[in-house]
Amino acid sequence: MIEIARVPALSDNYIWLAHDPVSGETAVVDPAQAEPVLAEAERRGWRITQIWNTHWHPDHTGGNAAIKAATGCVITGPAAEAARIPTLDRQVGEGDRATLGGIAAEVLEVPAHTAGHIAYHLPGEAAIFVGDTLFAMGCGRLFEGTAAQMFANMQRLAALPPETRVYCAHEYTLSNGRYAVTAEPDNEALLTRMAEVEAARAREEATVPTTIALERATNPFMRAASVEELAERRAAKDAFRG
Repeated sequence: MIEIARVPALSDNYIWLAHDPVSGETAVVDPAQAEPVLAEAERRGWRITQIWNTHWHPDHTGGNAAIKAATGCVITGPAAEAARIPTLDRQVGEGDRATLGGIAAEVLEVPAHTAGHIAYHLPGEAAIFVGDTLFAMGCGRLFEGTAAQMFANMQRLAALPPETRVYCAHEYTLSNGRYAVTAEPDNEALLTRMAEVEAARAREEATVPTTIALERATNPFMRAASVEELAERRAAKDAFRG
């Protein structure tokens, strides 16, 4: 069974440490910074052997070089964004695999937030690292892609087993939820979840990982019935000041 640890960074980033206790290997997912990652790995006695990047943005790759210098790890990331991630050792795309000891991660291409964004799905562990594609009650901004791409991403992720744990890269849940209740004001599951999120954030607790089941029930972007509806909701969220 994989062990996954959350490492807060910057103002609202989460870096994930994925550890295989059998092989002793540890992968760092989307390191915004090196220092908190190296400190947490040392505290746990985990040996960092890999970095998995989901996309090129600096708040997901900023720690690559320093972690590699400190550990000699191998860095894997999206082939389509290799020119923007100069630290990459291995370029991957749809259908490729990343392995952590005996644990296999399937690479899914999920473009929209960035043109080459990928996710790492670990079906045997019921887990997926989604970067900035899917958030708790939200989705990534369409910086380099289209609403049609994001709609396809949402449909694809919604089809994963409901128990799949979703590890996204930011603590955006409270602001996402505030918009979500304006998009679906009669969604009782959403209202209940929002109350739980408000209480958790008041206690300064993290609200992720989430699950596919929870997002199916409460995420207005995953629940959008068409490309047009997702586009409308994304534009509304971009302008939302709640």
